[in-house]
Amino acid sequence: MLPGQILSGDVMIHVGTCGFCEARARYFQDFDTVEIQQTFYRILQEKTLERWRKEAPEGFIFSMKAFQGVTHPPNSPTWRRSNVRPSKEVGLLRPNSEVLHFWRITLREAELLGARFILIQLPRSFKETEESFENAERFFSMIDRGEFEIAVELRGWSEEGVKRFVREFDVIDVTDPLVRIPLHHGDVNYYRLHGRYEKGRIVYSHTYTDEELEKIRERVIGWNREESFVYFNNSNMCADAKRFKAML
Repeated sequence: MLPGQILSGDVMIHVGTCGFCEARARYFQDFDTVEIQQTFYRILQEKTLERWRKEAPEGFIFSMKAFQGVTHPPNSPTWRRSNVRPSKEVGLLRPNSEVLHFWRITLREAELLGARFILIQLPRSFKETEESFENAERFFSMIDRGEFEIAVELRGWSEEGVKRFVREFDVIDVTDPLVRIPLHHGDVNYYRLHGRYEKGRIVYSHTYTDEELEKIRERVIGWNREESFVYFNNSNMCADAKRFKAML
């Protein structure tokens, strides 16, 4: 087994962070998976992705966040960090030529990285409406998924809306295990731990208590599929991920 792989009963649990939380050589020793964040903000050079793939040990699992041109409208503050100037038509899974162009770039980057997952993280402005479902229906019918598993994080949606979305479009429901149970029907659970929540807002500046990590452990094991992926995305992600591994 690789570092970070934990077998609990019949369930394989992989622990990592959203982005490399330490030097890559050290990270590859400490964890067996990572969720690449840079691909959301910027279009990366091919040689960078190829280098990361070559540096990783055999069996290491990459997840990769789709470029924000697929998901986020031009008024999103996340575009300030981008090397691309957005048009008015980008984001929100709109089935137009620009969004599909950015999906093809994402797909190419995932191929170069040898990723297993592509994460589509949708903003709160992607509302639970029929227009959103119609855009998603056309988007998913038009794209090439390659050999990748697609994971989707919806924010502000009802459980019924999430359940309908993941079933209709055959995607993995991304959840925070302290918030709700995953609502999909596949063999993989995919968790993202952002920190604490205050009045509906995420506060990333957070260190998980032992009690919180224990509750996460119980739920990840109890809500088992064949595999579970747990990615920490809070300010203290590296230390918390290692503490969580030790608990497992």
